[in-house]
Amino acid sequence: MKALITGATSGIGKAIAQEMSRRGISLILTGRNEEALLRMQETLPVHTEIIALDLAENQAPFTLYEFCRDKHVDILVNNAGFGVFGKFSETALQEELELLQVNVRALHILTKLFLADFRKRGSGRILNVASSAGFLAGPLMSGYYATKGYVLRLSEAISEELRQEGSRVTVTALCPG
Repeated sequence: MKALITGATSGIGKAIAQEMSRRGISLILTGRNEEALLRMQETLPVHTEIIALDLAENQAPFTLYEFCRDKHVDILVNNAGFGVFGKFSETALQEELELLQVNVRALHILTKLFLADFRKRGSGRILNVASSAGFLAGPLMSGYYATKGYVLRLSEAISEELRQEGSRVTVTALCPG
């Protein structure tokens, strides 16, 4: 079994990588920090491949998918994400556009591409990391909260579509908070 984990160098992504490696699942890890990825690769007890990418870049989700295409990924963990703090009227537009690229666009693209492969194969799992923020309005972090609402609702909708067709493929939203 093999899992791809985005945002794998810290926090939830790192913890998921460590737990999956303890369960004997081979890993493909991505994040922006190549040094952190290399350190993880050296310490995990399973075969681990790395690819350093910034999912805020337009082509990065497609590059990641192509890197993984022939590697028989069984589990996709869309964990990469970040927040911007401050009043909506005062936060930097460019930083918010990058937030949308990572939290929404990259997750949407990777979910779409891997879901197509998983459905053809008749198996696969997607775990989209949302947040309890996806259930709430978020003053001073409005963009982040909105993106997590998107992740939650997208995951729920796809999960229901898969359930209705009797698929063995799953899409799940993790909502820590």
